[in-house]
Amino acid sequence: MQRIRLDQDIKPLSEFRANVTSFIDEMKRNKRPLVITQHGKSSAVMLGVAEYEQMLEKLELLSDIQMAEHQLQSGEGLSHDSAKSHALKDLDV
Repeated sequence: MQRIRLDQDIKPLSEFRANVTSFIDEMKRNKRPLVITQHGKSSAVMLGVAEYEQMLEKLELLSDIQMAEHQLQSGEGLSHDSAKSHALKDLDV
């Protein structure tokens, strides 16, 4: 997902309503989110499906890393040699 461009990707709700199709096409083409404002304040963010799925995958990976770090700090981790031994055992090598 591309970073939002503040000068291009923030649109008022009234403008969005009038040009929904063109805004969706533009969002798909440039792969950037679209911020929709209501009464001058940000109200919603629209994101393409592929970019949304990619963001979820990254979030899940970061969550797994955070959980692993917490487990290591709590002494729940395995040493490299122990992990290697378990992996090789599971592979029957």
